[in-house]
Amino acid sequence: MLEEVERWLGARSWSVADRPLRRLVAAKRAGGQSVSVVLPALDEEATVGEIVRVIRRELMERFPLVDEVVVVDSGSRDRTSAVAAAAGARVVHRDAILPRIPAVPGKGEVLWRSLLVTGGDIVCFVDADLREFSADFVTGIVGPLLTDPDVHLVKAMYDRPLGTAAGQGGRVTELVARPLLNLHWPLLAGFVQPLGGEYAARRSLLERLPFPVGYGVELGMLVDALHLVGLDALAQVDVGVRHHRHQDGRALGRMSAAIYRTAQLRLARGHLVRPSLTQFERGEGGFEPRTHPVDTEERPPMEQIAEYAARKVA
Repeated sequence: MLEEVERWLGARSWSVADRPLRRLVAAKRAGGQSVSVVLPALDEEATVGEIVRVIRRELMERFPLVDEVVVVDSGSRDRTSAVAAAAGARVVHRDAILPRIPAVPGKGEVLWRSLLVTGGDIVCFVDADLREFSADFVTGIVGPLLTDPDVHLVKAMYDRPLGTAAGQGGRVTELVARPLLNLHWPLLAGFVQPLGGEYAARRSLLERLPFPVGYGVELGMLVDALHLVGLDALAQVDVGVRHHRHQDGRALGRMSAAIYRTAQLRLARGHLVRPSLTQFERGEGGFEPRTHPVDTEERPPMEQIAEYAARKVA
């Protein structure tokens, strides 16, 4: 590991316990900053309601840390929107945001559009499939942004059990993202969970970043933020254990392809590769190929969107 990364680990890796909640509320009040929490959601009726309830109870009613909770529904076929609204979130459908630009499927698409329907100086993203959710997932990653003006983006780090096996979650991280980062962006090798969906950033940074529309958004954001603001503006906070719904092997393959493509675009802009992935399923006649497109589209920095600029002027 690079000496610079070892130094960064000592200076920019914290525990959620390092910043008590009352200290964060005082820092928020002193700095006059606002905090938005965004939950991108697709068919998450089983978990989204409890996440919203915990945030509202612990971080809005008991302590005034969060100013708004917004669930962006990206086309759920279940009761995700109704459950989230009943729990107290403001629910916005992906397709209702910036209708001038037709929406495409993908997590990054939802996160990008969320900047247009939130107002916080600090934007905190939380996946909507978390179980046994704790408010620490929010306070941990928001904390450094409220107390240290030199920090611009904070990732959560945590254990990720796979069933009963501790630390065996995050298969795409270990097999794809971590090797890519160590080989090509070694300054980012210190991130424990580079693909984790829980992170917070200053709006002033997010609006300058391009957003890969699919699963490559987390890796793309880390790499681009490193180039924009430097390693010392990035940080991570230990928030404990993350329990969530795990994807099957084929879904992980598609995720891996999107992440690799995101990395490849940043390594060699304009070098075209075949943007598809063929996988196999056993059928009546033996193994049958199934080909899936790999997300290659990216949304431009939000500051380049006329509707966003007009909103800032207003």
